[in-house]
Amino acid sequence: MTRRETIARPMPNPWRVFAPLIAGFSFLLLASIAFAQEKTITSHGYSYFGDLSYPADFEHFTYVNPEAPKGGEIALWAPGTFDSLNPYSRKGRAGRYSWIMYESLLGDGPSDTLGEYYGLLAESLEYDEGKTWVIFHMRKEARFSDGTPVTAHDVVFSHNLLLDQGLPSYAEAVRKRVLTSEALDDHTVKFTFATDISRRSLIDQVGGVPVWSKRWFEETGARLDEPRLDTSPGSAPYMVDRYEVNRRIVFKRNPDYWGKDLPINRGRHNFGEIRVEYFSDDTAAFEAFKAGEYTFRVEGNSKKWATGYKFPGVDKGDVVLEELPDGTPPTPTGLVFNLGREQLKDRRVREALSLGFNFEWTNESLQYGLFSQRHSFVQGAPHEAKGAPEGMELELLQSLGDLVDPTILNEPAVTAHDSSAKRQIDRKNLRRAMKLLDEAGWAVGDDGMRRNAAGETLKINVPVNSSGSETQVAVVDIFTQNLRRMGVDATFERVDPSQYTNRERDRDYEIIFDFYRTFLAPGTGLHQMYGSGEAAFSLFNPAGLASPLVDRIIDLSLETQSREEERTALMALDRVLRWERFMIPVWYKSNHWVAYYDQYGHPENLPPYALGELDFWWYDAEKAAKLRADGALR
Repeated sequence: MTRRETIARPMPNPWRVFAPLIAGFSFLLLASIAFAQEKTITSHGYSYFGDLSYPADFEHFTYVNPEAPKGGEIALWAPGTFDSLNPYSRKGRAGRYSWIMYESLLGDGPSDTLGEYYGLLAESLEYDEGKTWVIFHMRKEARFSDGTPVTAHDVVFSHNLLLDQGLPSYAEAVRKRVLTSEALDDHTVKFTFATDISRRSLIDQVGGVPVWSKRWFEETGARLDEPRLDTSPGSAPYMVDRYEVNRRIVFKRNPDYWGKDLPINRGRHNFGEIRVEYFSDDTAAFEAFKAGEYTFRVEGNSKKWATGYKFPGVDKGDVVLEELPDGTPPTPTGLVFNLGREQLKDRRVREALSLGFNFEWTNESLQYGLFSQRHSFVQGAPHEAKGAPEGMELELLQSLGDLVDPTILNEPAVTAHDSSAKRQIDRKNLRRAMKLLDEAGWAVGDDGMRRNAAGETLKINVPVNSSGSETQVAVVDIFTQNLRRMGVDATFERVDPSQYTNRERDRDYEIIFDFYRTFLAPGTGLHQMYGSGEAAFSLFNPAGLASPLVDRIIDLSLETQSREEERTALMALDRVLRWERFMIPVWYKSNHWVAYYDQYGHPENLPPYALGELDFWWYDAEKAAKLRADGALR
């Protein structure tokens, strides 16, 4: 979900898909699937609509440097602490990049396309046109880092391990969709899917499962749902070399990596080592960067970008500052309401509290005017909802009857409110917020505090991760000050990273600074993020959003049969999510801000959907030697 949707040619009668879906699956739909089973598609890659940008004989992705040198080190930073190298468990704090050791059948798609995958552990796949089953033919040369072969039995084991010991929201969704997984032989694996569900996110779902060593898990008795520092052998280019808990992790490139010459890998995975240094907070990390303790930094703090990079390393040219284009919609980050809290279930209350955030003042006073206000969950994408619904989108929403509030049909898409940049609270917005709270039954008492009919105050607590930036702390502090101006019993508290992680997982908050994932195409992951089925426990849905209307639109998006229908459904989804007001949108920037010691290279023309520092950048040994000779680096 990190790529932008493209606009396809209009299709004749594009509304044809929605009518049968609203009432459920029709006989004709099931019959068409059954008929499609008679046809088999064999391919070197996969996309839902069957369109692949790279032919079977492609030599490398177009944006990489196939002659990029191998070796050297890139060093980055991470905040807080870690006590595990297992990123697949709810328990513990997994080390940064600890997922990097494992591969899947299809691998990651290229960073210049959307929804396309080219076989990694699998050299080819075949599936019926109705997508009721898929068979992957695996590369016999694939090996784990301990030298043992990667087999179909490992694939089936990994699939089942995630169902038995993985995240409950994942298992709940996949069990309904994937009926069987079986190893037909040592290097051929078949998955069979339920027939009364969407064809979306089936083949790419099972093709994207990380593959672990069945032998290692059975011999060690390790569990996927427990934190641990010992790692199972992976088949990916990198493996753990050494670590010091809470201080650093070093991954090294496997010199015997089995897939280094595959077209999908040429020009990629170039660094000999990836070192991750841990620091208590961003301030300590920045000072360490200036001292050369690590060498690559993606900057997200506007104050630092505007004023902090004025030190000798930059002045002498040892440190490079770049603003590189980012073609993906910004991550939907903001202040998220816990909809499980009784006082936040009223949409009017959420709107009122939202008015306490002043983007314009925050941007000018704390962030040097470098950010833009985010309005949409897919800001800048072709399916961002704008204005009032019309055309196909209006037809879709009208077809959903009483599920749709009339204001959704008749008013422009909800956008973030405007505020004055001259003072931290906008008086016009304050008056509007007070009126909404009055209407919602939260009256102001003699002590200036708002209480409901039971005499309870409107209590809001916002935890803040102590390892986060000081700017974020200041933003939350000012936001809670503004809420208190409304008569809200609002507080914020800084908590250590471990406690913050636990409170986040347990939804022990009224409001939290968190994020959702953007969506560039339909997928059943939308149900994990925004759907009702897993809302009570999904880690991807920090608000606990559970809306029958959102569920229905997601279902419709999964059944679209053309790019235009797909865009229409996703636009309606963006519109309805914004109407729910479960998040106060904050800011975004359209470029990557990066700072690094001048020993790295990257392609002149970066792909639109990834910065790719660990993917297709490389180490320049001559430049690195000069930095060390000049004393810029140790």
